[in-house]
Amino acid sequence: MLWTTTPAWIIGIVVYLVLGMFFHDGGSASLEKTDLIMRTIRENFVFHWILILPPVVTLGSAIMKKPVIPNMLLSSIMAVLLAILFQGLDLKTSVASMVTGYTFQSGEPLVDTLLTRGGMVDMMHVTLIAFCAFAFGGIMQETGMLDVILERLLRVANTAGKIIASSVVASIATAIMTGSSFLSILIPGELFAPAYKKFNLAAKNLSRTTEDSGTVIVPLIPWSIAGVFVSGTLGVETVAYVPWAVMCYTGFLFALLYGFTGFAIAPRIRDDETIPGS
Repeated sequence: MLWTTTPAWIIGIVVYLVLGMFFHDGGSASLEKTDLIMRTIRENFVFHWILILPPVVTLGSAIMKKPVIPNMLLSSIMAVLLAILFQGLDLKTSVASMVTGYTFQSGEPLVDTLLTRGGMVDMMHVTLIAFCAFAFGGIMQETGMLDVILERLLRVANTAGKIIASSVVASIATAIMTGSSFLSILIPGELFAPAYKKFNLAAKNLSRTTEDSGTVIVPLIPWSIAGVFVSGTLGVETVAYVPWAVMCYTGFLFALLYGFTGFAIAPRIRDDETIPGS
């Protein structure tokens, strides 16, 4: 994904640099909310370098390609122990925070709202969406509906570039219609996987394309969960920040560019497409 996201990030940085240097009005944004949040957090929590161990373990296991579930359990256990040792929480509260989420009560509504969240229960809607999407995809695949759609698409999309362009359009369309970043990956992924295999393209090209044109487009859609969250957090209407979310709409342009030029497009070497070079 660095092939598409890095240039998108750089373009965004350049845009913000130019705007900041030449088009500001000389004023400065209020930092009162930021100061309030940071002060409240410092007063209620202990900070130490060892607290980064759980994400380091998770990242390290991903880099070393270790089994996911054992390392997630190890990271979770480490987080519970650190919460007990450094933050003064008891075992029951620490474990409950993982299941139902953490409840923070400082008397500052802004900070309490920011930190009172999380837990596996809060992620159940994501899991339910994934189950429904996979069930929907399985029904479409087993009944042959996906084959019919794919056959029609392949009549027009008969090159690698056109296949990737079709993936981009399908992902953006799914994102707009559903407002879900998960469905914008799952549905186009199910639909186009056979086509990528037919054109000898590694599946990770499809994975990257659905991310570039599905997931990052969702925050630009006012009726999506991401759009509502960002708008509510920033206090800015979605349509107002859309022009400045540069990375969100430049990533898929590089996906299209690479698709038609063949640059940074990985060929399918064998069915095990996670090996280096595939």
